[in-house]
Amino acid sequence: MTPVDIKRGDSPLVLGLPHTGTFVPEDIFARLTPLGQTLGDTDWHVDRLYDGLLDGVTTVRANFHRYVIDANRDPSGASLYPGQNTTGLVPMTNFDGEPLWLEEPDADEIEARRQAWHAPYHAALEAELERVRAIHGVVILYDCHSIRSNIPYLFDGRLPDFNIGTNNGETCAPVIESVVVGICAGAEGYSSVLNGRFKGGWTTRHYGRPDENMHAIQMELAQSTHLAAEELPFDYDVEKAERLRVHLKTILNSVADLAASLGGRS
Repeated sequence: MTPVDIKRGDSPLVLGLPHTGTFVPEDIFARLTPLGQTLGDTDWHVDRLYDGLLDGVTTVRANFHRYVIDANRDPSGASLYPGQNTTGLVPMTNFDGEPLWLEEPDADEIEARRQAWHAPYHAALEAELERVRAIHGVVILYDCHSIRSNIPYLFDGRLPDFNIGTNNGETCAPVIESVVVGICAGAEGYSSVLNGRFKGGWTTRHYGRPDENMHAIQMELAQSTHLAAEELPFDYDVEKAERLRVHLKTILNSVADLAASLGGRS
């Protein structure tokens, strides 16, 4: 199993897919609890949800599961949300705070996993961002995520449908943030928030350097928007998804159209 799949295109937009992979090496899988072996915290079907929405888009997808190592966490292990419940570089609990491991990996194993999985994913993502920026003079990373809409361990109440993260405006040009916020706010029947509980993970924060013509924005979707139910087996709901895809297509195409105005080459 290769750590990452890459689909190259010529659009100024790059999609990051760090959490749709479900591969777990056998020796690691055997050490997960029965609950952990359900792989419940996957971003279920997000790759399918975005497939075919923007011509020429580049996608970079992690094949490994976040329980192996989380491709959207700081490789140093530093928390993205100090003082709040969250999961780490290798999660020790699931999103409900329940233990994942019969035998927890130690620091040496975590570093070995980082080198084997996390580092290749980010090497590939960085290479694609650089390639696309070289073509257009600018690149926009749109990082694709989903999560259950009710997780008391992580947040109070019900999560909005669209959760837009720009680390409080630091990771992209204001016009990108404004366009995405406007589309989500105008999506009838959906709720949205900017920089709420999810302000953008390590990927968005690390690559979002607007002064270098490299912009990044994260979209965390409530899984209720496209799944039949937010529990096993996490089936894809085609009717729900097609309604959502209309708005996601508008977002991707509108953001890609901004590239020339951001210092890029038309």
